[in-house]
Amino acid sequence: MTTPHIELEGVRYAWPGSTEDALAIDRLAVEAGSSVFLHGPSGSGKSTLLGLLAGVLLPRAGQVRLRGQATTALSGARRDAFRADHVGYVFQQFNLLPYLGTLDNVLLACRFSAARAARAAQHAGSAHAAAEQLLTQVGLAPALWARSAAQLSVGQQQRVAAARALIGQPEIVIADEPTSALDADLRDGFMDLLLGECRRAGSTLVFVSHDERLAARFDRRVSMASLQRVATAEAAR
Repeated sequence: MTTPHIELEGVRYAWPGSTEDALAIDRLAVEAGSSVFLHGPSGSGKSTLLGLLAGVLLPRAGQVRLRGQATTALSGARRDAFRADHVGYVFQQFNLLPYLGTLDNVLLACRFSAARAARAAQHAGSAHAAAEQLLTQVGLAPALWARSAAQLSVGQQQRVAAARALIGQPEIVIADEPTSALDADLRDGFMDLLLGECRRAGSTLVFVSHDERLAARFDRRVSMASLQRVATAEAAR
């Protein structure tokens, strides 16, 4: 029996200063290489769950394991290094560095992780070439590659964030509402790229969206209501 790429057991999370759990999940397991569409209304805990998966947040109880590693047992520095090597994250607010150029923002993932840089080079010849390839695939013309992130539209920033998450073929990809700023044509192209890149690399994908029309493209659909043992309102996302 293979070890799930993502596994949560007895996880409880409460916001600082609160005595009530905002998230309570008895068990969640996601098999390696599979894709999961995660949905639920605003305030149901979706972004909190993604933060726990990435090690950005820590539960007050329970375990989060990625690729068999209990990230909750790692120090902050080791958890950051593990995330840099193994997890590509498309943040809801993008988290681009506004003063850096588009290409440099994508390459940040490789600068933080020698493992990601090596995989990118193996795939495309160099990390730089891999970044250019991904930017082309997400529909950003070369004329935009030197432009700072602050000069890009919201939709363009979203696509840069996706390219940064995918570079270096991370084993786990987490995407928080990555198509919210895209029109229908760009959304469909983006989904083709995201799912195709994850399948090619064998990456496990957890994808959060309010757009339930996308659910049919995933191996599995999971609602927050089915995960939560205790339903309490999450703080403003």
